[in-house]
Amino acid sequence: MDMDGVMADLYEQLFDWDERDSGKRKTWEDVAGRKEKETFPMIRHYLFCEGFFRTMKVMKGCREVVEHLNTKYDLYITSAATEFPLSLPEKQAWLNEHFPFIGWQQMVFCGSKQIIHADIMIDDHFKNLDVFKGEMSILFTQPHNAHADNGKHIRVHTWEEIAKLLL
Repeated sequence: MDMDGVMADLYEQLFDWDERDSGKRKTWEDVAGRKEKETFPMIRHYLFCEGFFRTMKVMKGCREVVEHLNTKYDLYITSAATEFPLSLPEKQAWLNEHFPFIGWQQMVFCGSKQIIHADIMIDDHFKNLDVFKGEMSILFTQPHNAHADNGKHIRVHTWEEIAKLLL
């Protein structure tokens, strides 16, 4: 299971930081179907800022569903955390705070998710799901993927849908 854009509300964080810097708040409709770097000119800067990953909000319904999934499945949180130096410790601290039932052994911080071998993967990026060789790949809808579909993955929009699918 991915973190940013699946467990952690990356877009809400981007909306907040972009509004702080531009004085104007973007909406889901403003950014749907557009790449993050096109929509948020300062994104590369934000990804290297202290606190960006640590202060993200938890996606609605995520904590409760993940807690149930953790009792039913051999659950691992996978995050491409090595590109942005501050993200690794911030992501680990974020998980420890919001998901204390997830042990350190269940956290996989990597560069490429191509190394992940599992039965099910939940992610918001095609680049991670398209190389996944497991039984089920689940695409979590985010603005950057809202209008794209390659027919290979099960699309979900909410954590409630994940619960119906997996619990």
